[in-house]
Amino acid sequence: MAGVLDGIRVVALEQAVAGPLCTRHLADLGADVVKIERVGEGDFGRYYDSAIRGLSAWFAWLNRTKRSLTLNLKSPEGLDILHRLLEGADVLVENLGPGVADRLGLSWERLADRYPRLIVCRITAYGREGPYWNRKAFDLLVQGETAVISLTGLPEAPAKVAISVADIGAGLYAFSSILAALYRRTHTGQGAKVEVSLFDALSEWVSPFAYGYLYTGRQPARAGMRHNIIVPYGPYRCADGYINIAIQNEPQWVRFCTRVLEMPELAEDPDYATIELRVRNRNRLEPLIEDVLSRWTTEEVARRLEAADVPFGLVRDLASFVEHPQLTARNRWVEIDSPVGPIRQYLPPFDFADAEVRLGPIPDVGEHTDEILQELGFDANTIAKFRANGVV
Repeated sequence: MAGVLDGIRVVALEQAVAGPLCTRHLADLGADVVKIERVGEGDFGRYYDSAIRGLSAWFAWLNRTKRSLTLNLKSPEGLDILHRLLEGADVLVENLGPGVADRLGLSWERLADRYPRLIVCRITAYGREGPYWNRKAFDLLVQGETAVISLTGLPEAPAKVAISVADIGAGLYAFSSILAALYRRTHTGQGAKVEVSLFDALSEWVSPFAYGYLYTGRQPARAGMRHNIIVPYGPYRCADGYINIAIQNEPQWVRFCTRVLEMPELAEDPDYATIELRVRNRNRLEPLIEDVLSRWTTEEVARRLEAADVPFGLVRDLASFVEHPQLTARNRWVEIDSPVGPIRQYLPPFDFADAEVRLGPIPDVGEHTDEILQELGFDANTIAKFRANGVV
């Protein structure tokens, strides 16, 4: 079967997480992604860790199925090669530092004039305007600037979210925007200018809290492993560990009280009649819940919750997660090739019944340089000169 994006070529001037995540999803769907890397070094994301037999787990996650071309974009020859690529490209994704693309002559205006069908997606830190436009930013910094850290952690100690939510959010918004632009181009024939920033991605995600503050003036208290504005919601102590409980509405609350806790009087208590009241009185309610649940093991509590149709889940560590029965039963693990040999990865989150998802190897630095240059019409002697002069 063909991939959904077969025939689409993506040129990726990318590094770190946000850009590579966007283009890896495009590659999964069948696009030919040409990853431009620095000569000799490559993407600095290659050096985040060495967990997979010397290969970075982060780089492996973000860069399968791509082709790696090393280019010195500070050289005229390197820029010429890039423009030859763009002549046959559908999409350019760029998440270089502030102003770098413009200094390379790759402004939106120039690209739109030269390649009217090209979709150009820029992933920036804070956007291309405003007082922060030229700041470099990484996930931690944006979590702080968007109040995410102020909302996360314990009352006495804020915390960052462990996963790179700013990068992931920006990468996924870029991915979906590119798909929308490709769809529009089928009707108009025109390319697009798309910008996504890490700051705007997390601003969107923090919106409910921000809107609440605008109209109440209240900053939600940090609730640790629990929820700022929903109770019961979080891991609750049982006799031998914790179990996650997520009650979203009043029927669930009533079933939880009557069938799990065996305390029908709790469901009728006016102090706990709504979510807001349960949050207001959580200092009394949550210890009471844990006092009851601690009579039983997590297995026993899970049986009660399932029988009462109350949403719950286990609190797993990584060792338990990688052996998750849901992953095994649905065959979500696959094996792909890499510079250090075959490695395991998950299938991507999307699953098309009538289209192929491509899971190709993780490229070594510049692994496809000669192949791509030959496709562009350069002969072996010219490629050798490029190498001797540090162009590739």
